[in-house]
Amino acid sequence: MNPTAEGRAALRESKFGHLTVGSIMETQVQSATKDTKAEMLASYMMEGFGSVPIVDDHNKLVGIVSEFDLLAALRRGKKLEDVMAGDILTENPVSVTKDTDVMTLIDVLQNNHLIRVPVLDNVGNLIGIVARRDLLRGYLQTSGS
Repeated sequence: MNPTAEGRAALRESKFGHLTVGSIMETQVQSATKDTKAEMLASYMMEGFGSVPIVDDHNKLVGIVSEFDLLAALRRGKKLEDVMAGDILTENPVSVTKDTDVMTLIDVLQNNHLIRVPVLDNVGNLIGIVARRDLLRGYLQTSGS
């Protein structure tokens, strides 16, 4: 076994490796709908949300708007008060469930170059969000640091 594989195996067997997304995710999620103005999304992001999940009337995830999306709109000369979430959202965003293990979550975030992902229940309803910092917090809490 190579050193990287050995390290991953050891981490998977640690307390941290047994955590799931449900144990580290944030459940208080600021979401919006397709008709939310981008200016409002920007204000949510100033409160600490780097991206905002976009849901339908039944709380089903339909997309996500990130800081990158807002900056792209500005770069195109748009005023955020004139842009709706539905105009700039990323459809079918990467997501996980509360039962996803942390090692899989690390792979999802790293392989897709993401900072955070929405957490969905088994029928696609938004139930949380999980970020890289939540992983690090979980690691520190389980390692005794």
